[in-house]
Amino acid sequence: MKLSTKGRYAVIAMIELALNDKKGLLPLAELSLSQNISISYLEQLFSKLRGAGLVAGVRGPRGGYRIAKQANEISIAEIVSTVDKSTNLILKEGTNEVANQIWSQLSSRIYNYLNDITLEEAIASNKVVNAEVIANDDDSVQVSPQVVEVNQASAA
Repeated sequence: MKLSTKGRYAVIAMIELALNDKKGLLPLAELSLSQNISISYLEQLFSKLRGAGLVAGVRGPRGGYRIAKQANEISIAEIVSTVDKSTNLILKEGTNEVANQIWSQLSSRIYNYLNDITLEEAIASNKVVNAEVIANDDDSVQVSPQVVEVNQASAA
């Protein structure tokens, strides 16, 4: 599996769509500004994502995109493979067969690893624990942990 800029940006975009799913449609212009990715590049990616049934779009002034499936039904490998069809790391024909075998096995392992991570799991792993530390008068310390999603907290 080849990990390209296309794949990275597609994963970033899909995570943003999943995070904003309850808010409704996400316009590409808004996604472009928040992630610093050009609209024309996003349009190319979303054309492929829409063709694969991963996103649904609505045209018009209030239009935008949303994920077309549940976040737990979409794997990171599916996103990457959709936008970057040349996912194989194998060298050109006629080159060292042992090297090709190593790259083929690596490609397979990367794919399997990313295929085991759903969009939902990727988002869930992006949580941090903020702890409020309170010093009491008796020199004891009270810690109050709060789980905060990084992307949503920074957007607020």
